[in-house]
Amino acid sequence: MVNIYEEIEKLVQYGIANGLLYPEDAIYTRNRLLATLKIEDWKPVEVEIQENLSSPSPVLANIVDWAYENGRLQTNTTTERDIWDAKLMNCLMPRPSEVIREFYGRYVKRPEMATDWFYSLSKASNYIHVDRIAKNKKWKAMTNYGEIDITINLSKPEKDPKEIAKLKDLQASTYPMCVLCAENEGYEGTWRHPARSNHRVIPITLLDEPWCFQYSPYVYYDEHCIVFSRDHVPMKMERNTFARLLAFIEKFPHYFIGSNADLPIVGGSILVHDHFQGGKYTFAIERAEMEEEFDLPSYPSLTAGIVRWPMSVIRVRGRKEEVLEVTDLIYRTWKAYSDPSVDIYAQSGDTPHNTVTPIARRRGELFEMDVVLRNNRASEEHPYGIFHPHAELHHVKKENIGLIEVMGLAVLPGRLATELETLAEYLVQKTRKEDWAPSLLKHWDWYEEISDTYPSITAENVSGILQHEVGERFITVLEHAGVFKQTEKGKKAFRAFCQKVRENCLDERHT
Repeated sequence: MVNIYEEIEKLVQYGIANGLLYPEDAIYTRNRLLATLKIEDWKPVEVEIQENLSSPSPVLANIVDWAYENGRLQTNTTTERDIWDAKLMNCLMPRPSEVIREFYGRYVKRPEMATDWFYSLSKASNYIHVDRIAKNKKWKAMTNYGEIDITINLSKPEKDPKEIAKLKDLQASTYPMCVLCAENEGYEGTWRHPARSNHRVIPITLLDEPWCFQYSPYVYYDEHCIVFSRDHVPMKMERNTFARLLAFIEKFPHYFIGSNADLPIVGGSILVHDHFQGGKYTFAIERAEMEEEFDLPSYPSLTAGIVRWPMSVIRVRGRKEEVLEVTDLIYRTWKAYSDPSVDIYAQSGDTPHNTVTPIARRRGELFEMDVVLRNNRASEEHPYGIFHPHAELHHVKKENIGLIEVMGLAVLPGRLATELETLAEYLVQKTRKEDWAPSLLKHWDWYEEISDTYPSITAENVSGILQHEVGERFITVLEHAGVFKQTEKGKKAFRAFCQKVRENCLDERHT
């Protein structure tokens, strides 16, 4: 049986040990927890200081169990438990103004000190669910384009039938307008909207505009941050987009930052709110070299070239002002560019198809921008997108190829975790097709390819084989998303586009 007084005291001690509060805040915090749980008395207890606890989740689970058993929770579903988790942790959290003051007090000494502290706070507060993220399956795969990252996402909890049934009876809400809005800070959460009581945001200024900085609650890589407009405005690719990215890495030179494209199919999952994603991680695309450089006479000190990558990427490196000018030139050229020989059309009637996925980073004193060319046109043969993973790859990846995937980190659906385990058994046992589970038949063609490639598959090597083959499959996904293919015809067409950029650069210099 849970001793609620012990668990409350453990949580308070955890907060002190992990820098969420000072010892002087202990009584106040304890009383806030008692009020939240509707407990009117207190029984002094002695507990061990929670110094080595990497996550408060075990203590929170005990408290929420008690809350359910004592009528504080109605359903005990994941959604309701998450609301209570966040609400309880908020009792330990500093106010937004205190967080901002602490952040900028460190920032003036060194930007990395500020982000290190804020990232630690976001994990200690359980806003970043460290225990859930640990469930993700991760590995690296060596490919012709270098070592890429693979992750199977198991950290986002699925809704159970009780939650789904309850959602049917609820009216839609417009507050907060989306999960990225600044109004999420401190929001308790509902059946439709995630709990954010323990969420904190840092205001930053980009191009004299109010923007916000936070971390993703389900980090896919080290210090996975989100930078979003203070106003609820839709994604829009324009010159100022590139200027904002460069302004951010000027403020935070130890981070990279990039933007999803602004069109459906090739864009991210949230197009209604302008935002970027960044962090402190070296992706495979950053390690990739330029395989062909081209000169831009108007910018003699700038380096530009085609990156050796399965998608179509132009890299620009130089002074900040030059990188901005050339990135914008590439974007404007691409936005209006068509090449029927490789199935690229800039628009259909008034509907635009060409856009970019830009990624900015620092190389010492130099600024660098990777401009990934995207096109969202669909066809009868490829209804999900011509430059999207084609149907034969949907058994592994069917979702949009956003910024994170573009950089070389495969975010694969949770279903693959159990499917790969079963597929491994089938490969070792050489299971006949008629004995397969119907839900796995989508992998049959892939199974045959793997069986032909590896004549000797054993229980000892099958896991490594599948991890490698998933990596190869993901590279093919990226090649499908590339507008200029990795063929002589595709490379020639890519060079022709780069020549068009060069011509436009010369034309603009003359005018």
